[in-house]
Amino acid sequence: MSGDKVVGVAATAATPAGAGDTVVDLSKLYVLPGLIDVHTHLTMATNFDPYWELTMTPAKAGIIGVENAKVTLEAGFTTVRNVGADDFADVALRDEVNAGRVPGPHMQVSGPPLSITGGHMDNNLLPMEYHDKGQGVADGIAEVQHMVRQNIKYGADLIKIGATGGVLSKGDDPQASQYTLEEMQAIVADAHRLGRKVAAHAHGAQGILWATQAGVDSIEHGSYMDDACIAAMKAHGTYFVPTAYLIDWVQQYGNLPALYQQKMKDVSAVAKANAVKAIRAGVKVALGTDAAVYPHGLNAHEVDVYVNQFGMTPLEAIRTGTVNAADLMGWSDKVGSIAPGKWADVIAVEGDPLKDVKTLEKVVFVMKAGVVYKGGK
Repeated sequence: MSGDKVVGVAATAATPAGAGDTVVDLSKLYVLPGLIDVHTHLTMATNFDPYWELTMTPAKAGIIGVENAKVTLEAGFTTVRNVGADDFADVALRDEVNAGRVPGPHMQVSGPPLSITGGHMDNNLLPMEYHDKGQGVADGIAEVQHMVRQNIKYGADLIKIGATGGVLSKGDDPQASQYTLEEMQAIVADAHRLGRKVAAHAHGAQGILWATQAGVDSIEHGSYMDDACIAAMKAHGTYFVPTAYLIDWVQQYGNLPALYQQKMKDVSAVAKANAVKAIRAGVKVALGTDAAVYPHGLNAHEVDVYVNQFGMTPLEAIRTGTVNAADLMGWSDKVGSIAPGKWADVIAVEGDPLKDVKTLEKVVFVMKAGVVYKGGK
């Protein structure tokens, strides 16, 4: 490799040494391309107290983002999509990482996610007298078009929308659709025309179907997807981002406030079975974790769920976090495999991940864009 790119892939014996070369010997390890997580929240922490949300500031979010970017990179995830951050804190984090001032993965970022009034990404915790609302709240075709354009103006690489209600939010129903089909069609039309993809938070079947018909690029969560949703996603080539390990983590460690507990139980009861149906039907899958719902750095636990709960082969599961994720991001020419012209993103583990994917949970070497951030001695 030279600079931040891979120049070639060849046997050591066929690679003549050049002046000034640095040799990194990984011959005793198993080497993979850097992993990709297409659903992270680096500027958020694992804290379910609603008061924590109300006390968040741009400065605090930025500091949290710097901490989590490093943890995520050292866990072997050299590329992420950050799908939701207030105050464009993720844009600032991406820019500092790109400038080399902060260690972190390559990032695509969305800025504030779009939500209907009272929706999953609105601020529903305060009474009316405060007149507070989420930064991405927009209702109606004209407003959603404006919000898409505003997010892009301030640095968004993609658009994140709330197609349905959510779990960790007050007063909304995960099964209820939020944006209308027409509003989502307007969002997608503007985003795609301006070169941005659209990720749709969607639990309920109606919202999943409408978001897919509107042309979004990925369905995040997909908890209540039914046969119609699966057929539509296959027909449109829509990616499914399962965010599945969080169910296991929350059940064991979550300690959610009462206002979220029943919604989490309801979603957890159906999400995995529906994910298996979608996977068996051939829906495309990209690895995404929703890290922040559980601690950053545990991202590779998602791969284990795909293998040992969803029935993927280890290679199929690894592909969701490499070539598939790269395809969803539109970055197949940059990441997802170790190949000439792509970023020199390389990780290594001590055991064979094709025999046990849990080895990916203990990455011992991380190189991103030709720079070693972990191991290498």
